[in-house]
Amino acid sequence: MRQADWYFDFVSPFAYFALQRLDELPPDLEITCRPVLFAGLLAHWGQKGPAEIPPKRIWTYRWCTWWAAHHGIPFRFPAAHPFNPLPYLRLAVAAGNKLPAIRRIFEALWTTGANPADPAAFKALALSLGLDDSAISAQDIKDALRLGTEQAAARGVFGVPTLALAGELFWGVDGFDFAKAFLADSSIAATEEMRRVIELPVGVARKLG
Repeated sequence: MRQADWYFDFVSPFAYFALQRLDELPPDLEITCRPVLFAGLLAHWGQKGPAEIPPKRIWTYRWCTWWAAHHGIPFRFPAAHPFNPLPYLRLAVAAGNKLPAIRRIFEALWTTGANPADPAAFKALALSLGLDDSAISAQDIKDALRLGTEQAAARGVFGVPTLALAGELFWGVDGFDFAKAFLADSSIAATEEMRRVIELPVGVARKLG
């Protein structure tokens, strides 16, 4: 079977939307779910997240609300956002990074409007996955998430969600269409123009600070 890695963070509504599109990928594609800390990727690449730029935060929240309604996807922003996704990411690792568990965590965060910081709600979610909420405090769980984030950054992953296929990275919900086309015909990523833009020189660099 062909292999793919799917990088995600529960803090991202776009990762939740991408979850809804995984079934669009070919059935012969084996997908490995890889939780990463989005904030760690942002720090690695020196970027700000959408929610850290006030006008972009408002636009993102409103667009996501519209997009979900437009596509008939159950969706409701949590009581506060951004929230700390670390407990939920570690919970996914403790649950073996299995898609049914990941789906349940996403739904708890992105369809209920609940407060992600509520310890009682988190404990109930962990129990529904057959885990004690203390499972996330194990050092090997913490190390696995940290290492997974570092490996993702080393691979060139800069945001979530990202699909990694045959050495190519496909970022974002809209990246799924590109990924599907690539799976149907990988030569589309190796055209003369595709090779040219990879090597395109920087015309001018913005001065920071």
